[in-house]
Amino acid sequence: MLQNPAGKYRPFHQVQIRNRTWPDNRLTKAPIWMSTDLRDGNQALFEPMDAQRKMRMFKTLVAIGFTEIEDGFPSASQTDFDFIRELITGGHIPEDVTIEVLTQARDELIERTMESLRGARRAIVHVYNDISEPFRRPAADRMGLPIQPRDLHRHRAGLRQGSGRRSDGRLAADAPAQKVIVNCPATVEVATPNIYADQIEWMHRNLAHRDSLILSVHPHNDRGTAVAAAELAVMAGADHVDGCLSATASAPAMWIL
Repeated sequence: MLQNPAGKYRPFHQVQIRNRTWPDNRLTKAPIWMSTDLRDGNQALFEPMDAQRKMRMFKTLVAIGFTEIEDGFPSASQTDFDFIRELITGGHIPEDVTIEVLTQARDELIERTMESLRGARRAIVHVYNDISEPFRRPAADRMGLPIQPRDLHRHRAGLRQGSGRRSDGRLAADAPAQKVIVNCPATVEVATPNIYADQIEWMHRNLAHRDSLILSVHPHNDRGTAVAAAELAVMAGADHVDGCLSATASAPAMWIL
């Protein structure tokens, strides 16, 4: 046994931010909340949901009142691809609900994702690009470098024009004049919520064209502080929260299904 177990961990790098404002802010309105239960929550389950259970969950989320729902990772799973197709072709998506799907920033995966969304009234395509070196190096060695955000627009051609918003940090299926979502996940929650709030305030202050962006956060619950991280992030300038209702390690747990 280690004499000093805490000594094996490096201190988390703190954001250098002067005159932070978030501690004095108050929560006066709810952020946009996007449910990730059918994607991030599902992949955290020991036994992921089949299509029937996913449909029941989708209809439950709609009944609760969610208008943005991330439904799967269609380029990585035939089950998810078929589920997205059923949602669209079966007419299960209410007019006021926008579905979302996840994909890595690679041509062939984005093409497959766009194929799954064909015919959707509107959709958010959540395109992610790993920026952590331990993630990027093996991925680049195995599959080559990901595409650049400026190249994503060409994948939109196969979709109908819609009225949804989003792009880049997520690519939307509608007019490029719509706002872009930039999502800042706490993929492994290794710092206290105040550190995450500092990171979000730094982004809020320093992102170019801030008025054209929706700053989104995706806290995880490894330390059991995802709800606090989400709340402080909104105080720090976030507009949008990705999260699960189900009590998994992958998101703020609001209640246990």
